Amino acid sequence: MNTNEAAALPDMPEAVSTTRNTGIYPCQAIEEMIRAREINAVDIQPDQIQPASIDLRLGAYAYPVDTSFIPGEGVKVLEKLSALDQDYERFRIDLRDGAVLEKNKVYVIPLLESIRLKHEVAAFANPKSSTGRLDILTRLIADGATVFDQVEKGYAGQLYVEVAPRSFSVVARTGDRLNQLRFRRTRGEAPVAIKAGEWEQLLQRQEIAFVEEGALPSEKTGELRLTVDLQGTGEESIIGWRAKKHVPRIDLARRDYDPLDYWEPIRFRKHSTLILDPDEFYILMTKEAVGIPPEYAAEMLPYDTRAGEFRVHYAGFFDPGFGWNPQTRKAGSSKVVLEVRAHEVPFLLEHGQTAGWLRYERMAQRPENLYGQDMRSNYQHQSLKLAKQFRALPE
Repeated sequence: MNTNEAAALPDMPEAVSTTRNTGIYPCQAIEEMIRAREINAVDIQPDQIQPASIDLRLGAYAYPVDTSFIPGEGVKVLEKLSALDQDYERFRIDLRDGAVLEKNKVYVIPLLESIRLKHEVAAFANPKSSTGRLDILTRLIADGATVFDQVEKGYAGQLYVEVAPRSFSVVARTGDRLNQLRFRRTRGEAPVAIKAGEWEQLLQRQEIAFVEEGALPSEKTGELRLTVDLQGTGEESIIGWRAKKHVPRIDLARRDYDPLDYWEPIRFRKHSTLILDPDEFYILMTKEAVGIPPEYAAEMLPYDTRAGEFRVHYAGFFDPGFGWNPQTRKAGSSKVVLEVRAHEVPFLLEHGQTAGWLRYERMAQRPENLYGQDMRSNYQHQSLKLAKQFRALPE
């Protein structure tokens, strides 16, 4: 599935090397990695390269599995598949012309991209925004991995993704992009910390968040606390969406589905509360508009017991430039869409309640392209927006 030839990229100016800088690699460093065959695949497309990540593509086959798994130290993913089912190759699903991945089933899919990391560079993955908004759980797996979504420094080998549709069955094809990979260079094991004074200035200048009440208080350096909006624009406004059950499958390549065929709108209610049912999937939105200045990248933290018994995201990467106005150098145009599931019991959610935390990190270098400004971006200036497969409702 992979070749030893570096993927061709269009002519571009030679990027400044980031090898001496710590932090998240920008797009130009990722392009360098492709030229150096540290990222290797056939026909990598320029639009796979985001300001601080690269989109990963599904390979030719999906392997149905009865259980999620982590291969474990020294064990390859395909070895683990064989140990679980000696006939796994016989029952593989051909994705080259498209195939259905059924909801509530689990699949392991080799990716078209393989990597060869330097000893000071690690990688970590997250689902793409549209993947999370379709309630598709995706987790990166590497050979010898002991955790999901993380690749250790110096790793060389194939990459796989575990795919588990939760609310909808989907039609997927070879080349579809469900998750993204970021690269981080560190001198030790920990990410590059943001200094307290620097963080306070970002908050006070409203570069990373805007709310009507003014600057947000700082609870922990580098982490922005987000709250849920259950009031919207007032009476009769849509404040969220609840996924319907027993609906037709969704073709990931389409962009024209009627949202009302798949989603039930949740409208403003007098008491500004919402009871989350453990069997339901919700799309909600934050009160805060957030911004990611060009020198930073951010990631939504996964489930945290500080927020309550619910999970607020699948897709966690926020690229440099998201929601950030280069003229005013302030946040203000983009809310955070929350992909919400309760855990074991119903949970009462109230307007303004803490919904999660956005963690900021320093870039190794300012990206040459920014989200929403130098490239086509689906979710810039977003409010309560469903996945790109659904057309917008008329005003």
